[in-house]
Amino acid sequence: MNGPEGAAMPSAPAWRKWVPVLLLALGLAAVLLLDLDRFLSFEALRGHRAWLTAEVAEHPVRSAALYFLIYVAAIALSIPGGAVLTLAGGFLFGAFLGAALVLGAATLGACIVFLAARTALGDLLKRRAGPFLQRMERGFRNDGFHYLLVLRLIPVFPFWLVNLVPAFFGMRLSTYALATLIGIAPATIVYASLGSGLGSVFDAGETPDFGLLLTPQLLLPLIGLALLALAPVLYRRVSRRNGDG
Repeated sequence: MNGPEGAAMPSAPAWRKWVPVLLLALGLAAVLLLDLDRFLSFEALRGHRAWLTAEVAEHPVRSAALYFLIYVAAIALSIPGGAVLTLAGGFLFGAFLGAALVLGAATLGACIVFLAARTALGDLLKRRAGPFLQRMERGFRNDGFHYLLVLRLIPVFPFWLVNLVPAFFGMRLSTYALATLIGIAPATIVYASLGSGLGSVFDAGETPDFGLLLTPQLLLPLIGLALLALAPVLYRRVSRRNGDG
């Protein structure tokens, strides 16, 4: 019910904005205490290969849903092991479905972090980060979509950090989600495709090359895509300068 005309509605209690952050912190603490992150390794994937493939064959829909939720949780809690999880997706579900599951889960997990940062952590982390965030602020405020797209295409900064920073500068959730989805797609497809061939790697007793994205054959196309993403930004800046002149 509305109050008297002109009266301001009472704001939500301040503690409520910390609820998402506390839930994420509790989740991360549980993972660390139970040592669950040990399962996000290539050795664990190799060791549980037979059981995992049997479960997927017998319960494909349930297995895909469970994999999706695990990936969302890993990203939301900023747990290392995303590369192994992406390889596992390609290995268990094939390159196409594996990549689709990863893209959806990684984007959703990143959005959860984004929303948590926007509700509670923004002011605190922005003050503590200081000059580092100030150097990024102009790019996000002027051309947020393209700036984030470049950071996603070329992983210069850790994934968890890029999840947080846009929330400090008022980026819209829809813009954030779209730039994240598009930006992580190339690397995701590469790793899911690599994962689809893990069976032969297991049989040979070898280890997949996690540095695959650092090879010129794949890094150069990613840089090219990043430059293409920057093209509209550069065009607008040149147009503004010519207009001022």
